[in-house]
Amino acid sequence: MGVCLSLALLAGCRHAPGPATPALPTASSFSGAATPLPPVFDDIERRTFDYFWETTEAGTGLAPDRHPSRPFSSIAAIGFALTAYPIGAERGWITRGQAAERTLATLRFLHDAPMGPEAVGRSGHRGFYYHFLDMRSGQRFDKWVELSSVDTGLMMMGVLFAQSYYDGDDAREREIRGLAETLYGRVEWDWMRPRAPLISMGWNPETQSFIDHDWKGYNEAMLVYVLALGSPTHPVEPEAWTAWTRSYDRNWGEFQGQTHLRFGPQFGHQYSHVWIDFRGIRDAYMRDKSLRDSGLDYFENSRRATLAQHAYAVANPMDWKGYDDKVWGLTASDGPQGTRQTWRGQTREFRGYSARGPGPVDGFDDGTLAPTAALASLPFAPDLVIPAAEAMRARYGDDLYGRYGFLDAFNPSFEYDVALVTGKVVPGKGWFASDYLGIDQGPVLAMIANHRDGFVWNVMKRNPHIRRGLERAGFRGGWLEAPAAPVAPAR
Repeated sequence: MGVCLSLALLAGCRHAPGPATPALPTASSFSGAATPLPPVFDDIERRTFDYFWETTEAGTGLAPDRHPSRPFSSIAAIGFALTAYPIGAERGWITRGQAAERTLATLRFLHDAPMGPEAVGRSGHRGFYYHFLDMRSGQRFDKWVELSSVDTGLMMMGVLFAQSYYDGDDAREREIRGLAETLYGRVEWDWMRPRAPLISMGWNPETQSFIDHDWKGYNEAMLVYVLALGSPTHPVEPEAWTAWTRSYDRNWGEFQGQTHLRFGPQFGHQYSHVWIDFRGIRDAYMRDKSLRDSGLDYFENSRRATLAQHAYAVANPMDWKGYDDKVWGLTASDGPQGTRQTWRGQTREFRGYSARGPGPVDGFDDGTLAPTAALASLPFAPDLVIPAAEAMRARYGDDLYGRYGFLDAFNPSFEYDVALVTGKVVPGKGWFASDYLGIDQGPVLAMIANHRDGFVWNVMKRNPHIRRGLERAGFRGGWLEAPAAPVAPAR
């Protein structure tokens, strides 16, 4: 994820038109009652919550990037963990008090973590945090780890979610709100712009220089710009959003019968939507598109991307094993190994951890499927996601489903006798990951909650910083037309 992943979106993949996709509800119809979920989703939701509750360090809130290998903490996973605790409290798996205690420990640790420009012994600089932190010290894990704008953004979405959820008047919840305000307020978004108005992917302390790539195109960095625009202390100007949307040009087009802003890996269509309800709100770009394509907004765009993913799996142009109308989903995930092997008479490239996705924009497909690609798309296309969850559970059993729900990925086509980076090969079934990844578990849990009753979305609608960021980006309509909710005092 973040820079390490975004710079890896290089390989293309073959694609071909698929069969007609069954008609599904438009975005506007999701404002009513949610499609009922079968019992398997109760189990998925609880196990996925337990991933965050049981693997995160209780005293520091450091969430592991992955488990059980646990090499380091991911700041993005911390953001998803902060979002998971209130979901657990609302579902009755823990108490609100327990959720508040864990959240408070996390925010205190982040607040007191050492910051500065030094390459070692620091957790971050200028309010941003390093992508990966040591699980014990909470400091930068290694010299290859960058100060990450998008992973800081994912963490800050969790921080602001906590700020709006804990609205009680007791000392703990007041302190949570105050710490959240401080942490968000000290992120110097206006500094992370060596090529303003676009925002850089990150910064390296060894060279004291920014990464030579900015967030542009269409991808998960929508949330970065919303946060930067909404900052009460270090905001970027509205021209940043104009520049961001101006860079969409190569992404807009048709794929598998769906015309939309394309981005191959499904996480780009999910991450910002974990916290922000884009139904019915539009910026200038989407207002212009909707003049010719009624009903189009960013939520509808993600729905179309989901339909295109599904249609691609049905078409299966690369003839991989296991792809069909029930089992589908490509995103960033673990994979079996970086190797080239012969598959059905053709030499194919396989990868370890990598971004994967269909289509002409950032596409790569080596037969590796990730449950999170489908499951975290639940609000967009429940009629496709519910059968996918049931089919993956039934077909692959305990090889794919364990203590914390679905393991990160699987590849039914990969049965080669090579050394593996991770996972195992099961004869007749293919390769299965051995780890759960926090940045893939988090969207599954949050999007199930959003599908049930809009929980995460509704909490974030109360956050004044998110509202301000959206309004400064030019979003209008929908829930933004309602009066802002009163904000609980921070202290």
